[in-house]
Order: sequence, then C-alpha cells, then structure tokens
Amino acid sequence: MAIARALTIAGAAAQGSAGIQADLKTFQERNVYGMCTITAIVANNPVTERGIFLHPVEQIKAQFYTSLTNVGIDAAKTGMLFSKDIIELVVSLLKEHPIQNLVVDPVMIGKMGSQLLADEAIEIVKSELIPLATIITPNKYEAARLLNVETIETIAELKQAAVELYKLGCQAVLIKGGPMSETATDIFYDGNEIVELNSSKVDTIHTSGAGCTYSAVITAELAKGTPLRESVYIGKEFVYEAIKSAISFDNGIGSVNHGGHRNRIY
Repeated sequence: MAIARALTIAGAAAQGSAGIQADLKTFQERNVYGMCTITAIVANNPVTERGIFLHPVEQIKAQFYTSLTNVGIDAAKTGMLFSKDIIELVVSLLKEHPIQNLVVDPVMIGKMGSQLLADEAIEIVKSELIPLATIITPNKYEAARLLNVETIETIAELKQAAVELYKLGCQAVLIKGGPMSETATDIFYDGNEIVELNSSKVDTIHTSGAGCTYSAVITAELAKGTPLRESVYIGKEFVYEAIKSAISFDNGIGSVNHGGHRNRIY
C-alpha cells in the first residue's frame, strides 16, 4: 500500500514533547510515514550544565540522504536548526534536491526560555531558507524577531506582520498568535487573502510541542496532497485538541497530547 512520506529536519527533544519526537508522533497520527534528520539534541534539565548538543554537519547530511534515497520525500519541515553552519547545509541540500512541499518553522525560543537559534543565523533564515518555503509558521514572538520589531500583540499587528513576512519570498505565512483577548488566534496569508483562525482559549500552561505539532500536521497533510489552506485548518483543529487534553508531569511545562484529536471526528 502506498503511503505518503514526510521528513522532519529538526532537533530531538529529550523530554519527548517537542521537536523530532512531536513531529514523528504527529506524522503517525496523520497516517503518513515519518522520517527524521536530527540537527541537535535538546536536553535541558536542572542537573547537567549543558542542554543543547549540536550534531556535526556530516551526520546531518548522511541522515538527509538516507531518507531521500532509501524512501523518498513527499513533504518536509524544518524546525530547530540553531547554527549558521547547519542552516547553510540544510539550504544547500534543499536547493540541490528541491522538495515540493516545504514547511519552515523558524524555531527560535523554547518553552523553557532557551535560545534555539543563534543570533548570527537569523539573517540566513530570512534570506536563504524562507524563500524556499511553501509556508512558514512562526509564532508571534518569532515573527517579531524576523521583522525586527519589539512586539506583536494585536490581531491587526498579526495581520500586518503576515503581509510583511510574505515579502521575504515564501508562498504563504501562518503566524501562531496564541491566546488573545477572547480566543486563540492565528493568521494565515497566501498573498491573496488574510484568514483569521480562531479557537477557544484553553486554560493550561502545558503547551510544550504545540508549535512543532501544528507545523507537523500541515507537513503531513501536504504530503498526502491536501490543499494548503485545508492543511492549515486541519492543523489548527488538531493542535487545539492536543492542547485541550495536554499532559502534566507535575514539573514545569507539560506536553500537548498528540492523540487528543481522537476525541474529535474530522
């Protein structure tokens, strides 16, 4: 039986809630075959001094070619790339082997406040990686950093930011605005129409992996041939259910529940 194939190029989260782990769980839930190219290991904890361990570019390149040559790729997403060297490698691989459906999640700051993208790497993300994207999926804080503005707080500012980010050369933009005054609001813009996506706010701090999961759903749906806007709608519903049934471990920020969507019929 033929199955759609999706690749995630991102960091591995030892906690299991975000990054590669969230992406592969989500791919499985959306009935696609998931593969990974691990750029780093994120293992923040109160015991060891180091929390981020980058993989050598040779390892990253070997992983990418294993997925490409042994399986094939219908869609891919990028998550935490962290360093300029890794981003330059990923850009060169994607230019040499263009992927029709590419979701770029410009991961910059972790839920625990850790920096997940080096300052000197931001410009290459803007100038080289984003123009390759079918869609980019920053949250409002990442959008602000990409646009070099202090904050993005209102729905009007989210909409304007989406328009400005679109000018960087991607085919579409999804800004994850998160809880606003009455709803959790995201903004989608494809160069033609600004679409406001709203869901009820969920009263929880346990949202680790929400952004990764959202972009992974979009990636999975694009791999299956689902139109872009519909893929975004499915992602919005999926992550809402994942947050609504989030998992707490009684120690810090818990994980979204990647199986939470089973409570809802699509």
